[in-house]
Amino acid sequence: MSDSQCNHPFSWELLGDLAVGRPSLGPQVRVEAYRLMQFTLREVLERHYGTTVTDSLLYESGYLAGKHFYDQLVGPVADLHLFSKRLGQALRDLGIGILAIEEADLIDGRFVVTVSEDLDCSGLPVLDNSICTYDEGFVAALLESYSGRPFVVREVDCWANGARTCRFVATACEV
Repeated sequence: MSDSQCNHPFSWELLGDLAVGRPSLGPQVRVEAYRLMQFTLREVLERHYGTTVTDSLLYESGYLAGKHFYDQLVGPVADLHLFSKRLGQALRDLGIGILAIEEADLIDGRFVVTVSEDLDCSGLPVLDNSICTYDEGFVAALLESYSGRPFVVREVDCWANGARTCRFVATACEV
């Protein structure tokens, strides 16, 4: 579906003016409220479309969010150190997680990124699979926005599969 066919195409302005809209509660919300929305939405999508399509949709929506996040809160930046610093601070400020870039090879197009205390999964019971599909798309868009190269990102460690941090391996796509 193209943006012209969307009834609700995303724009940063849709996040609203929280100072006006939430003068008493402010911008903070408990993680349980976010996860309630996330996991019930995932279940409904899986029942209607199956896990493969749901994962694809979550990756795509994470990618869209990552593009906007970079544009509004991180970039543009050309220096990897400054990118890492700005991104890490934005993620921490919003309570999304604590970023570490374990490996960064722009020439070969490979990154290994961790997010500790991840909003999506830290503290969950151990499940049979990783669940941070949205985060994969989010990280892919951030790296593409920074580098100008498309990336495919896969989560290799997740709290939900027994790890205590989420680890993502990003590989540049051949163009």
